[in-house]
Amino acid sequence: MAHHKSAEKRTRQGERARLRNNMRKTRVRGLIKEVHRVASEGSPEEAQQVLIKTIRTIDKAASRGTFHKKTASRKIARLSRHVHKGPISDSA
Repeated sequence: MAHHKSAEKRTRQGERARLRNNMRKTRVRGLIKEVHRVASEGSPEEAQQVLIKTIRTIDKAASRGTFHKKTASRKIARLSRHVHKGPISDSA
């Protein structure tokens, strides 16, 4: 338990930041699931729109410190690859 006024304030600030970060992460997870769902249903135009919205949300979360910059980049790259992948060939 904190004994100084400043330490108590930091505890309150940390709790608020934790709740904000959890909210942002939950939103990103939901959007990622939506991208996967739309991409698998075979609607490329709609998948592209959802992907753009998701990329914007991930970038915003990274710029505010919820995700590390490289973690956000990795998530975006994997989503983009999933949406833009061509037909699967057996000659790989």
